[in-house]
Amino acid sequence: MQTHPEKFQENVAKALANPQLKIAIRRTTDRAESKRAEAIRNFPNFENARTQGTRIKDHVVENLGYYLTQFERNATAKGAVVHWASDAEQARSIVIDICSRQKGRRVTRAKSMLGEEIGLAEALDEAEYDRVETDLAEHIIQLAGDPPSHIVWPSMHRTREDVVRLFRKHHRNPTDSEEITDLVDSARRELRSKFLTADIGITGANFLLADSGSVCTVTNEGNAELTTTPPDVHIVTAGIDILVPSMAHAMPLLRLLVRSATGGEITQYTTFHTGPKRQNDLDGPGEFHIVLVDNGRTRMLSQGMSEMLRCIRCGACLNHCVVYKHIGGHAYGGVYPGPMGSVLTPNLDGLERARKLAHACTLNGRCQEVCPVQIPLPKLLRALRASSWEKKYEPPVNRFAVAGFVMLAKSPRLFQLFASAGVLGMR
Repeated sequence: MQTHPEKFQENVAKALANPQLKIAIRRTTDRAESKRAEAIRNFPNFENARTQGTRIKDHVVENLGYYLTQFERNATAKGAVVHWASDAEQARSIVIDICSRQKGRRVTRAKSMLGEEIGLAEALDEAEYDRVETDLAEHIIQLAGDPPSHIVWPSMHRTREDVVRLFRKHHRNPTDSEEITDLVDSARRELRSKFLTADIGITGANFLLADSGSVCTVTNEGNAELTTTPPDVHIVTAGIDILVPSMAHAMPLLRLLVRSATGGEITQYTTFHTGPKRQNDLDGPGEFHIVLVDNGRTRMLSQGMSEMLRCIRCGACLNHCVVYKHIGGHAYGGVYPGPMGSVLTPNLDGLERARKLAHACTLNGRCQEVCPVQIPLPKLLRALRASSWEKKYEPPVNRFAVAGFVMLAKSPRLFQLFASAGVLGMR
C-alpha cells in the first residue's frame, strides 16, 4: 500500500474541513470507548491480565529466534510450507509466486493489517487476479476505492448513506431498503458465490502458536472461515512479532484483545488453523502456506522500540486518542493510524518521511492507559522526536526557535525581560 505520511499537515487540513467525517468517527469511537469501559468493569482481574499479557509478549520478543524456529519446525511437521520475507516487496513476491502456480484467478481475502502493510491488495490487482475482500467493511472500502481508516472498523469514515449508494451501484442484486440487516443480506448475496468459487484464500493471523505450528484468526463475521475452507490453497501472511509460545499463552491475550477492541468477552469466531487438509478431513485447503514477514521488526528491536512489538492490534489507542477523533485515520498517511501508527509508520516508512507523526500527539497518556499490553506510547513518541532532532530532520525554523529558547533559559535576566514583554504584548 502506497503511503504518504509526509503529507500529514495537508491531510489534517482536509479532514478538519469535513464535518461529516468527525461525526462518523465519534459515532464509532465513542461507542467503542464506552463498551470497553463496561467490559473492564465486568472483568475485575483486568489489570493482572494486562501484566500477564505484557510479560508474555516481552518474553517472546526477548526469545524471538527460538520461538520462530520452533514455530517453523512444528508448522512444517503438520504439512504447512513456511516462507520467510525480510521486507514488504519480498512478501508480495512470495504470495504472487504461490498464486501463479495455481490454475485459478479468484482470490478471497480476509481482513489483515499485515496484508495492508505489505501492499498485497495492490499487488494482486496488478497481477490481474479477481481479488475479493470478504470482511464487510473491507468489501465496502474496496467498492469505494478507499484505504482503511481504522484497524478494526476499516470503513468507519463511511456513512450508511454512502454504503447504500455503493451497494446499489456495484451489487448485482441490491436491496431497495436502507436497513442495516437488508444491506448485510445484499453483501451476503454478492459474496457467497465468490466464497464458494475461490481458488485461493488469503488471511492474516492474530496469533501464531509456536508449540503447535497453528495460526489463530479472530473475526465476528465468519468470513475468515469461508476464506480458508473452500479454496484449495490457503496463504497466511503474518508478522514475526505475533508469536506466542502455546495455547495457554494465547488465551490470556485473546481475553485482552476482544475486550479492548470491541468491548466483548469473546468474538463470534476464534479459529485455529493447523496445516492443510488431512486424509480423513471433510474439507480444508490442499496447500497451506505461511509467509512470515519481518519488514522492519528486527530493526525496531535494535533501535530501542521493542515495546511496540507487544502490540496486539486491538485499536484501543485509536478509540481513546483526542487527535484521532478529530482527524480520522486517513490523515496519518500510513497503514497504521493513531498513536500506534505514529510509532510504527516512522519505523516502517522511515523517520525522515514520517517525522511529523511523532508530533501528532498531545502526550496526554490515554493511549498507554488503555493499552492492554501497557505499551508506553508517549515514551516511544518522545524518543522518535529526539531521534528526529539528533538526525537534523526538523526544519531550520524549529531548530532556530529551540536554540533561542535555550539561550533565554540559560539567562534568567533575559528570560524575565522577554516574559515581561510578552505580558505587555498580551494586553
